[in-house]
Amino acid sequence: MNSDRCWTRRPTWAVPGSSSIGSSERSAEGDRLVLDSHRDRAEPALGRIAGPFMGMDPDVLTWIAFLMAVLSGGLLYLGGGALLLLAALTIFLSALFDALDGRVAKSTGRASPRGDLLDHTLDRYADIFILGGIMFGPYCRFPIGFLGLLGVLMASYMGTQAHALTGRRDYGGLVGRADRLVLLVVFIVVQYLLGLHVTVMGLSALELLMVWFAVAGQITAAYRGVRTWRMLGDQTTRARRGRVG
Repeated sequence: MNSDRCWTRRPTWAVPGSSSIGSSERSAEGDRLVLDSHRDRAEPALGRIAGPFMGMDPDVLTWIAFLMAVLSGGLLYLGGGALLLLAALTIFLSALFDALDGRVAKSTGRASPRGDLLDHTLDRYADIFILGGIMFGPYCRFPIGFLGLLGVLMASYMGTQAHALTGRRDYGGLVGRADRLVLLVVFIVVQYLLGLHVTVMGLSALELLMVWFAVAGQITAAYRGVRTWRMLGDQTTRARRGRVG
């Protein structure tokens, strides 16, 4: 379930004039994100976990991941004590089912354009619910939360825009969705341990995380935008040379 995650539903259809999407999803090796670089190591473990779910429709797993994200957003909005730990748990479960839907779809040959569309659409809504819960909750001031959410959405948008224009998804940059989910779980637990009484430069743990999302998200969006711009320029140059030839 996400356009820039380390494990994603891998469709096998092709875009005219490009290689199959499934084979072109990864960004260049040197530009792969932190968790994306460990994808191959995680595949065997993910395969074992996915075993009991092979008989399920991948779209059902996508919806479960989304509902876990919605629940976590509500828990973060309410805040306080054990609710924070429950929010961390539901985000972890959301990330797990997010990974399983793609694995099941790939292993059972049920990857499809519709599944991919559902996957990426619900990912964005999941991001909004989770980060919105932080933004409107007791642990983060609204302007900081808003900037964090904006950074996340722009980074994801530029990744899918690259796909729309070039046929290749761009996962390059500072942080992807899988990385974000891990950071969310870690910082929510830290927030639980520290409460509101311990801050860094006047910022709570979750505010620090949202500042990082704001900065890293915009840098990632700019990075992907520049790479897409250059790629489109190269394609235009090759097309002109082809016409001349």
